[in-house]
Amino acid sequence: MDCLFCKIIEREIPADIVYEDDHVLAFNDINPQAPTHMLIVPKRHIATLNDIEEEGDLALVGRLQFTAAKLAAEQGFAEDGYRVVMNCNDHGGQTVYHIHMHLMGGRRFTWPAG
Repeated sequence: MDCLFCKIIEREIPADIVYEDDHVLAFNDINPQAPTHMLIVPKRHIATLNDIEEEGDLALVGRLQFTAAKLAAEQGFAEDGYRVVMNCNDHGGQTVYHIHMHLMGGRRFTWPAG
């Protein structure tokens, strides 16, 4: 498989890993859009949000959310607030086709996101 995030998970490509458990890996984004900008990815390849299946994937996607909240608390910006984003397909801004959550914190965000 020629997936960038799968290669990071398999340690074929280096990344600044900040969290790992049996199901999830989190690492710092190489092009941060905030003082803290991490990507949280499931270790199992799922290409897009459209590919999530009700049977089997709901707990995994929930684990991404749980991990984001845990990391925000550990980084010290949970109380001030933070942003989590998941993009889907080209018009949604997805550039790596392995679902992932952006966790951004450490500054005030505006809306609309753009």
